[in-house]
Amino acid sequence: MAPVTSILLQNGTLLIHDYKDHVKALKANLLVVGNIITEIGPSISAPSSETIVIDCTDKIISPGFVDTHHHLWQTQLKGRHANDLLLDYFPKGNFTSSLFTPKDIFWGELGGCMEAIDSGTTMVVDHAHMNYSAEHSTSAISATASSGIRSYFCYSPTGRIASWSPFEMAASFMPDWVQAQLVDLAAKQPFGDGRIRLGFAFDGFFLPKDMIVGLYEQVRGLGIKLITSHYCRNAIMGTNSHVALLSSYGLLKDDILFSHANGALPEDAVQLAAANAHVSSTPDTELQTAMGSPVCFRPDMHKVASLGVDCHANNSGDILSQMRLALQNARGAYNQPFVEAGKAPRVVSNTVEDAYNLGTIMGARAVGMGAEIGSIAVGKLADLVLFDGQSPSMVCAAAHDPVAAIVLHASVRDIDTVIVDGQIRKAGGKLKAVELAEEGKLREWKDVATELLKSRERIEEEAGKLDMEAARKGTMAAFHIDPANILDHL
Repeated sequence: MAPVTSILLQNGTLLIHDYKDHVKALKANLLVVGNIITEIGPSISAPSSETIVIDCTDKIISPGFVDTHHHLWQTQLKGRHANDLLLDYFPKGNFTSSLFTPKDIFWGELGGCMEAIDSGTTMVVDHAHMNYSAEHSTSAISATASSGIRSYFCYSPTGRIASWSPFEMAASFMPDWVQAQLVDLAAKQPFGDGRIRLGFAFDGFFLPKDMIVGLYEQVRGLGIKLITSHYCRNAIMGTNSHVALLSSYGLLKDDILFSHANGALPEDAVQLAAANAHVSSTPDTELQTAMGSPVCFRPDMHKVASLGVDCHANNSGDILSQMRLALQNARGAYNQPFVEAGKAPRVVSNTVEDAYNLGTIMGARAVGMGAEIGSIAVGKLADLVLFDGQSPSMVCAAAHDPVAAIVLHASVRDIDTVIVDGQIRKAGGKLKAVELAEEGKLREWKDVATELLKSRERIEEEAGKLDMEAARKGTMAAFHIDPANILDHL
């Protein structure tokens, strides 16, 4: 049996949450044994000569960030959506999963996971909506395990393209093999040395009530602890409330996680809070694609909110960006009525601590793991991020207010070290090599990038043959989107 790994972080500034979620900076040492934080204190000795000792002088030690909504397979699509709205994204992004082979999915998933780790995300909810075959999902799980990240891999019955010309969706939303694989994966989980738990992603709210109720009961009966769905109310996605629907079916429970929730009704907020269900705001995509204002700082939604990246194909893949965008968007929305009235607000509307908590402890609670991750405490899993407090971006800010330094000043390049489940996945500002189970050898990031570029070239060549305008119109027909609601201007 291999010896238990231990890591001693010395002389760092730890960000510690108290019982009211206030964050205090504590100068201390921290010991990790195996995958658990075992000791925090002013003077800790290395338990063995094999202990990895890291000098954390002038470094901020944060709990790892929790990303509660992400489509990790989409790496090869990065750069395609710089000027796209939601309706453009469906054919150009989501539906081009039909062009991905299982091998493409493997590299896309691995690239997405490694980008997340690079940016300090240690736990991610992966809404894996690329399930064109059983092998597509097993390839994604294999890549996730290889990356070293912690994940809820949310197995997703996927709306598949039957034909691009003419544009047609597959008639069956949940073919028999999807049901069979769900059962099989549930029996085999967790994966990746326990880091990867099986979740379920569902967007088939158009199905009859008895099918939805039966499916949710089956999923819960399989021991799956997280069910995630897209939900927003707008001209593209419709105005029905998925919260009200699940509540009326008796299915709204604390294992439910809605992504976006833009335009959520006041009664939605009441029902979510009563059920201890949660939402994931993804400010980058929501603000660009006219999904509506992010709800994470809405007073009636804030206590059930968390943050996600959504599509790293469209925007940055780090929670740092989402914290900053969410905070400043909420501040701007609060300030604007004062400005328009020729007045000025007396106080700022939301704090950097509020934003930081959305990306840490509130994200952990949203996925039912508040007792395990999301904050630094003895007995919790060792998911940690070390920031360089003397970088050009963070110097002085880190000394004055470490939380403000992270939320308003930090970027990915300021992240020196990332530890996931007690394993160092990034050190000295550089991702560590990953071991691919299929190959039995280590791959550096540059190797992964080479494979991604080859995969992208083939996918782009295939995508170039498609009539995206016809696909856009086909998407509108399939989703019953009223063309009268799509305007050039008001």
